[in-house]
Amino acid sequence: MTDPRGRLDTTKLLAARYRAANDRPYLASALYALTVVPSPDVPTMGVDRHWRCYVSPAFVDATPVEELAGVWIHEVAHLLRDHHGRAGRLPAADQRDRYRVNVAQDCEINDDLLTDGLRLPAGRVEPRLYGLPEGRLFETYLPQLPPHVREHDCGSGAHGRPAPWDLPGTAALGDVEAQALRRHTAEAMRAHQRSRGTLPAGWQRWAEELLEPTVDWRQALSGAVREAAAWAAGAIDYTYRRPSRRTPALRGVVLPSLRRPLPRVAVVVDTSGSMGDDELAAALGEVTGVLREVGVRGNRVTVLACDADVHAVSRVTATDQITLGGGGGTDMRVGIEAALAARDRPSIVIVLTDGFTPWPAETPSCRLIAALIGEGAPQPPGWVETVRVPA
Repeated sequence: MTDPRGRLDTTKLLAARYRAANDRPYLASALYALTVVPSPDVPTMGVDRHWRCYVSPAFVDATPVEELAGVWIHEVAHLLRDHHGRAGRLPAADQRDRYRVNVAQDCEINDDLLTDGLRLPAGRVEPRLYGLPEGRLFETYLPQLPPHVREHDCGSGAHGRPAPWDLPGTAALGDVEAQALRRHTAEAMRAHQRSRGTLPAGWQRWAEELLEPTVDWRQALSGAVREAAAWAAGAIDYTYRRPSRRTPALRGVVLPSLRRPLPRVAVVVDTSGSMGDDELAAALGEVTGVLREVGVRGNRVTVLACDADVHAVSRVTATDQITLGGGGGTDMRVGIEAALAARDRPSIVIVLTDGFTPWPAETPSCRLIAALIGEGAPQPPGWVETVRVPA
């Protein structure tokens, strides 16, 4: 029981976590990695990207242990599936609508949990409530949801936006440790499946993708470029350069027409000595080929060869004009800033680099895709769309 001052019933909460870990042992390490933070500000339970779990004392007091166990698994699923990282790669308008993002993520999680026999509190989100099929990723659910859904807030560890109850200070669990924990959990799921043969389809798909990613880098890079081009081309706006066909019917009134502009693209190429000619040529050829296929060509594509050793950026018009320098350090911010400072500002910037570079301090006002070349390329910030190109 809680006391009159609203103190958290830790015994009940931890009993629920023990039940969740005992019933689904492959999730035990992830569940016990969560740091509990009592907070009267959080409506139910929520997580941040640093694996802190914020818990409402009133919610714990009112919820049976069996349902609390389901909520424990729900919250840790947000972190295991890197929902905050994936949300950071959404278009800016989608990122700002934290509730729709959260509902889409809950749809991705809860169909697996309910199929697995877990009990969740009343008012839970399921795909069928919106007439959607089960077994999809939240990025697929998001555009199909009603425009003004307002459901639960599972915290910044889900939708990626700062929550009022988030604590400042050092992380309870760093990004490297979190990724290692995800891999350990995926391996535990694989072992569980081999011994017992039962695992929800969503968890099975997640574990397989983490342990044995099967997407060819060319397909992934092409998909990222195509999606970004479609997103930029979808920025429909009004223009008076071509009046509407309805204008003659209205004397003295000039109506604008709608236009769907072709995006402008800047390709920033790391020309430092650490880059390999073959891998760079393959990635650049893939990018330019996709751009031609989607109709972005000619003066709408600018390639900037960035030599960070001397901080020189030069424009080229053909890929065979790019030469690799023998410089030392790398700073792709130089190329990104030069691209965005151009008179014809691009809506998409694609960076081809080995990843050993600083990145902008905040999300630029464009879609930014990084093709990381080489096995040891460090991970850029979460808001950078990333495709890895093996050497």
